[in-house]
Amino acid sequence: MKGAVTMESASAFIDEKIKELGDWRGKTLAKVREIVREADPEIVEERKWRGTPVWSHGGIVCTGETYKNVVKMTFAKGARLQDPSGLFNSSLDGNVRRAIDFHEGGKIDAAALKDLIRAAVALNLQGKSKPKPRRPSAAADAQ
Repeated sequence: MKGAVTMESASAFIDEKIKELGDWRGKTLAKVREIVREADPEIVEERKWRGTPVWSHGGIVCTGETYKNVVKMTFAKGARLQDPSGLFNSSLDGNVRRAIDFHEGGKIDAAALKDLIRAAVALNLQGKSKPKPRRPSAAADAQ
């Protein structure tokens, strides 16, 4: 597939991005990544949209974007997730996504974030395990 990035190269890219940031943003992105991986050991790391780290399982779970004053974790289907701990603090007006903005010196509630990640994975996997109804083959129709 043209432009496809393997999981290993995406992970290496994220390693390099964290290293290049070299400040609180790199440390925060590294911590977010660690929490994502602990929440779902089957998560797949990807690199999309000019180098945005993306974590997927059954579809995009979340992204990890870095800006000058914030590390933003955007959940692709965040509007459909329950957020009892009130982690979502950005992109609250949209019908689909929700985000968490982490600021320098801010604390990360790892337990609540893991719950949110697991809920996002479960939402992605809903209905995916059901086998699709099989259409009769042309050979069966001919009999």
